[in-house]
Amino acid sequence: MVEERTRVRGERTPRTSPRRGAGTGATRRRNREPKLNRVARTRGVVAATTGMLGLSTTRRAAVLALVVCALALTVAVPLRNFVAQRQELAAVTKQQQALAAEVDELSKERARLSDPAEVAAQARTRLGYVLPGEVPYVVQLPSGPDLTGAGEAGAAMPWYRQLWREVAEGSR
Repeated sequence: MVEERTRVRGERTPRTSPRRGAGTGATRRRNREPKLNRVARTRGVVAATTGMLGLSTTRRAAVLALVVCALALTVAVPLRNFVAQRQELAAVTKQQQALAAEVDELSKERARLSDPAEVAAQARTRLGYVLPGEVPYVVQLPSGPDLTGAGEAGAAMPWYRQLWREVAEGSR
């Protein structure tokens, strides 16, 4: 008894075979500890875990599947939003780069057109303007023969009539 009083709480001592009626402390400890017999030990881990949470293996698997599905659905929506936003960001970045290139091109054209000599050259070529004292003239080339009218008339006739007409005209 003296040893039990001096012992620190939580410290375990080697167990000896308990005697019946050896004292109230020993019986309380025996009642608190789980009782395992040889049959329970021989069943192994599977037998010891079947009673966990009072669920069978199938029910635990179903609960686990339900938890995994809930986690997947919880993660799926934000992940889809993230991917959609990344794609939209990439498209906007590409569009921004194209607009920046167009701005550079237009800036170069504005700088080119700020030169008065370039403006005068554009006015001469595009609008046909001439300086005072110059004589303007325009060269027009003659148009070629109109082949489209004959082709359209021949296309309306069947091929055998067109062939007969060519044979008949060729003999004259």
